[in-house]
Amino acid sequence: MTIEEITGRIRAFRDERDWAQFHNPKDMAIAISVEASELLEHFLWKSPPEVEQRLVTHREDIEDEIADIAIYLAELADNLGIDLLAAMERKIAKNAARYPAAQVRGSALKYDEYHQPNA
Repeated sequence: MTIEEITGRIRAFRDERDWAQFHNPKDMAIAISVEASELLEHFLWKSPPEVEQRLVTHREDIEDEIADIAIYLAELADNLGIDLLAAMERKIAKNAARYPAAQVRGSALKYDEYHQPNA
């Protein structure tokens, strides 16, 4: 399924329930944050081995939270007239420029924390 197809299904689901009236940019952004928090709950206070176990025992629940985030994000982009794939491609290109692989490989530093030539 393509982004366009899944976005169409999301839009149809929303419209069948007359929910577009509630799906303004502010509330959609809040919904994304709420769903991301629900995803985080699966990992809060867990050690790495406990996280691995959680991924096995609660996989479907975790997948559902990730799907909720993706659904709201796709709808928000659609509502705002943003081509999600184009925006992602553009951001990946920006990140590639900010984080040259030869300079940052294996480092978790933010782009403004390491020396960049020409900076």
